[in-house]
Amino acid sequence: MAGFTLAIVGRPNVGKSTFFNRLLQERKAIVDDVSGVTRDRQYGVADWNGKTFNVIDTGGFVPDSTDVFETEIRKQVRLALDEANAIIFMCDAATGVTDLDEAMCDLLRRTTKPVFLTVNKVDNHDRMLEASEFYSLGFEKIYFISSMTGSGSGDLLDDIAELVPEESEDEVESEVPKIAIIGQPNVGKSSLLNALLGEERTIVSDIAGTTRDTIHTHYKLFNKDFILIDTAGIRRKTKVNEDLEFYSVIRAIRAMDEADVCLLLIDAEKGISQQDLNIYSLAVKKGKGIVMLVNKWDLVKKETNTARDYEKELKNRLAPFNDIPILFISASEKTRIMQAIEAALTVVENRKRKISTSELNEAVQKAINAFHPPVVRGIPVSIKYVTQLPTPVPSFAFFCNHPDDVRQPYRNYLENQLRQAFDFKGAPIRLFFRKK
Repeated sequence: MAGFTLAIVGRPNVGKSTFFNRLLQERKAIVDDVSGVTRDRQYGVADWNGKTFNVIDTGGFVPDSTDVFETEIRKQVRLALDEANAIIFMCDAATGVTDLDEAMCDLLRRTTKPVFLTVNKVDNHDRMLEASEFYSLGFEKIYFISSMTGSGSGDLLDDIAELVPEESEDEVESEVPKIAIIGQPNVGKSSLLNALLGEERTIVSDIAGTTRDTIHTHYKLFNKDFILIDTAGIRRKTKVNEDLEFYSVIRAIRAMDEADVCLLLIDAEKGISQQDLNIYSLAVKKGKGIVMLVNKWDLVKKETNTARDYEKELKNRLAPFNDIPILFISASEKTRIMQAIEAALTVVENRKRKISTSELNEAVQKAINAFHPPVVRGIPVSIKYVTQLPTPVPSFAFFCNHPDDVRQPYRNYLENQLRQAFDFKGAPIRLFFRKK
């Protein structure tokens, strides 16, 4: 099932980006008091109460001329309504109800999707009294929050998290493996799909953004059975300015949710960019298997160790999680494209791997004996035993006396030891430390 998507809509300068940053726990969107700073759409993954969901910050639209203001705002809200599963409609307690808020309200009342009316900048008692005028918009429940301090946002997120469906292990494992082809525009995703299928399934051109939608293809050849998903390119956010591009970005992220493994294509001549790393970290955060394909390798001048040095540089950029297959391919020349599929299907198996508790404890005990856990406040951290959790992403629970004192370097060490003992290549691993 595709992931749950939450869109934040509202007129400019009501604090959507500040709330978006708080949700993602990172400063991803630029925040300023100047109206219209967010001209593009931000996207990321948020976690609340053990539920994970996509978040889209649509940005308040700043028009070139005042007469198209309402039209453009409506257009953006409609896009969010089409693609998102739930909407946060954000208003500003400092300015009160405006004509634009009411115009948006008319649209939002017509949807069957859940809409959460959220009044921001309620950071004192007087503001709370002033904010009561938003009941005139006709919503039964209103959430009064402060994006800056986070007050009031817990209740809002609790109610949103209730709508996010639980991940079903059976659902993930019983289906035919799904492989998504992801990457920036014009890196050769459609060319790879056509090369694998041996037919012109998608339009291929040098114009970035030719593929506007996701395309699912069931592949059943050479004793292999899987579904290929070709996605629209995830473009750098400053370039996302067309309505169709907004559709493309959301659908590419949702295709990632649907997939078991992502084939991340990068351009061999351009190398790995920050946007490629953003796409990669998004896939890792979603717990997807990953195979990196360096496409257009036939266009690169080669010397004795070109591939080895290129791979080493890639792994440095991808750290800390860089235990993934890296293949050098050419979609146009059909070089190593079947190896890419073999690698993806191997990663599907690695992601499903279940380790018996006895084997797991034996491997972890060896790792602990070789390098002891830290001593905290004079008391050594003692890991009693470990077990694998029944989740689609390989997850392990470590039971110990001081779970909060196990720092990131030691977590990384234990993860590396698990990877060495058991083959999880290409699959992210989750480690949880719990009180015995």
